[in-house]
Amino acid sequence: MSTSPGASAPLPSDLFTLAEALGSVAVLAGPPIMRAYCRCTAALKADGSPVTEADLAAEAAILPPLAKLLPHLPILSEEQASAGQAPRCAQDFVLVDPLDGTREFIDRNGEFTVNIGVIAGGNPVAGAVYQPAKGVLWIGGGGRAQVMTVLPGDSLPPPAGRRDIRARATPERGQVALVSRSHLDAETKAFLAARPCAQTLPAGSALKFCLIAQGDGDVYPRFGPTMEWDTAAGHAVLASAGGEVVTPDGAPLRYGKADQGYRNGSFIAWGRRSEAERAHAAP
Repeated sequence: MSTSPGASAPLPSDLFTLAEALGSVAVLAGPPIMRAYCRCTAALKADGSPVTEADLAAEAAILPPLAKLLPHLPILSEEQASAGQAPRCAQDFVLVDPLDGTREFIDRNGEFTVNIGVIAGGNPVAGAVYQPAKGVLWIGGGGRAQVMTVLPGDSLPPPAGRRDIRARATPERGQVALVSRSHLDAETKAFLAARPCAQTLPAGSALKFCLIAQGDGDVYPRFGPTMEWDTAAGHAVLASAGGEVVTPDGAPLRYGKADQGYRNGSFIAWGRRSEAERAHAAP
């Protein structure tokens, strides 16, 4: 399901309020995902990766309210793309991964998320990442990010039940690196070996962006393949918390790469880097 890929209406001016609304939509996927969690069965997508009933049920829960929330924006979902139904998106559009971390879901470690990100002019400007197994929601937009506890299907809590988050300043030594639990390649290992990392923490799905956003990590290098819907929501949360996501040569990671099948190249997610750290990371 998607809206027309034609000219987009202006986005809401209050991007944090938009992020809150995205969070409310993401939480709707919690009940069908957790129902399926107890009876996980997997088929294969066209690219050979697993798809569970939870992917499809979560997408069905998300897309109608999302289309109502942002009726003028094209919506690109992972499951649409897997089925060969991806629209060609304009400058402004929505990226949805209804179940990021399918392998984590199948392995039953709880590290899977629901990701919704809004793209404007190639940049992620608002996003929500929901971890239904833990009942934790991260939202970010307009330079503000929050984390909160929300049980699957519940409403977002009032302000007293939320916590503003901010990426920490990247230390010169003793950095904490987040790495993929399922995809740790030789290039990532080489990157880490060249850095002053005191600790390496594996994590699934978009959780790596969120952990950096809330100050529990400093860097997440990714040299293996990802898709735009894998990263947009977490990127938006991290950017709103003061972090950044860049290519290895330091350019911002951009979205809307239709000619590349919406595939990302290599990237590195950072907390708040110092000028010395930027100079160290420069090619």
